[in-house]
Amino acid sequence: MLCDDSATARSAFARLLGNDPELDIIGGVGDGQQALDAITALPPGQRPHVLLLDLEMPVMDGMTALPRLLRLQPGLAVIVASALTQRGAEAAMAALRSGASDYVPKPTASAGGMNDPAFRAELLAKVKGWARVRAAPRAAPAPVVSQPGPLPRPPAYAFQVSAAKPRSIGMPAGIPVRMPGARPRPRLLAIGASTGGLQALAAFVKRLTAPLPLPGVIVQHMPAGFTAMLADHLSRLGGPQAAEARDGEMLRAGRFYVAPGDRHLLVENGPGGMVARLTSGPPENFCRPAVDPMLRSAVRACDGQVLAVILTGMGQDGMLGCKAVAAAGGTVMAQDEASSVVWGMPGAVARAGLAEHLLPPEQLAERVLAQFGAGTPGAARGMA
Repeated sequence: MLCDDSATARSAFARLLGNDPELDIIGGVGDGQQALDAITALPPGQRPHVLLLDLEMPVMDGMTALPRLLRLQPGLAVIVASALTQRGAEAAMAALRSGASDYVPKPTASAGGMNDPAFRAELLAKVKGWARVRAAPRAAPAPVVSQPGPLPRPPAYAFQVSAAKPRSIGMPAGIPVRMPGARPRPRLLAIGASTGGLQALAAFVKRLTAPLPLPGVIVQHMPAGFTAMLADHLSRLGGPQAAEARDGEMLRAGRFYVAPGDRHLLVENGPGGMVARLTSGPPENFCRPAVDPMLRSAVRACDGQVLAVILTGMGQDGMLGCKAVAAAGGTVMAQDEASSVVWGMPGAVARAGLAEHLLPPEQLAERVLAQFGAGTPGAARGMA
């Protein structure tokens, strides 16, 4: 269902989504009250799985409607459509704290508007991914077998099943696993995420209830202006404090540093320890910030003592960086398929045989704490 006071926006969204054979647009309404009325009038089996919700509307705005919609239909995935402005970013993060599943920034005309292929790919991935996660949040992943090859965009994953590989509990059949081994404790926690990553990051950070003895860096694919709001959002969750990284800033233990939108975040050694470096280098994997350059720099700065965590997202950003982490003796973990909105980035890492654990974000956080003797190691179900 589409909820936007602009008939033009509703028509554009309907055109983008309605051309996909897996999706049905069951209605378009102009404000929050109309959305409530429309869903109430539908039989339970015909109600929407996903609602695309504008925030600024007459009669009843999106923020007012959001909690009422979720009470009316528990399990509804609400994706907020926000303006690509600081005000829009603040509103989107407030909506996430109020129960929205995700957001899409409405593209500007200068960026190609809604005809931008990248925007359509992101929108479709979020709508279909959240529908799947809400319908079967812990469904068993279906095995996929194909010949090895490069990953285009959108990704078409390729891997070869190897039944002879050892498999940790929680690893799907056919997914190779890198077995844990003795190694020095990590000096840096490096996290990468993209599509669906806002809720995955929140779930991960909330579970970090014990102080971390190392700094953390986060690359979430987001536009400029949104990443500062993301850091503020993460800081409100009761785990480590987060802030948008500043060039030359010392990385301190127990804090998270978020890559600013449109800047790569690198890690370097400084006189007093690790520091953040921001660059405007070329995009990698179609992204800036990107996970791969952050991981490569972290391996150099930490002599390989890196703990990499790859969360939900389209594409394969982070896979090559995780290869560098694993080759240098670091540790790699990734989100499992069932809890991922899009099992692209973590799937590429898993299928390359780099992940020691495939788990939902909450249990990945428990594994991180267990690395330092915090938390309860046996609490993570599916843990090797």
